[in-house]
Amino acid sequence: MEDLDNKFNFHKPNHGIAFSTSVANLIGASYNISSEDRKIEGEENMYNAIFVVVDRGLAENVMDAAKGAGAKGGTIINARGSGIHETQKLFAMEIEPEKEIVLILTETKITEDVTRAINEKMELSKPGHGIMFVLDVNKTYGLVQ
Repeated sequence: MEDLDNKFNFHKPNHGIAFSTSVANLIGASYNISSEDRKIEGEENMYNAIFVVVDRGLAENVMDAAKGAGAKGGTIINARGSGIHETQKLFAMEIEPEKEIVLILTETKITEDVTRAINEKMELSKPGHGIMFVLDVNKTYGLVQ
């Protein structure tokens, strides 16, 4: 991570952000990773990574809700996916809808407010409205305090 920071200058404004997160489960390896192994000694979890997957065109609504709850910004990634509620057929061919993935890094103290605001605005508890999950972040580069 430090080499990446040196190469891309994440410490300078508008040069990007890098972060690391723990692997919760590792499948296909010859060893197991326990929660104790994932803990980085002397480091405190200060950030969370919020991932929201919604239909194309709805990512800006996610960002509006997140910013209203205190998030400073996020990244929108174009994606394609299918689920049991979204797949449609056209001329006997399955059409997979376009998706957007919104990645938002937040301080842990406001993560609950941000996720609540997104959930309320996007109605994620309704089938086909999207999904959201949160990961702990171990270390960050490029975030302005």
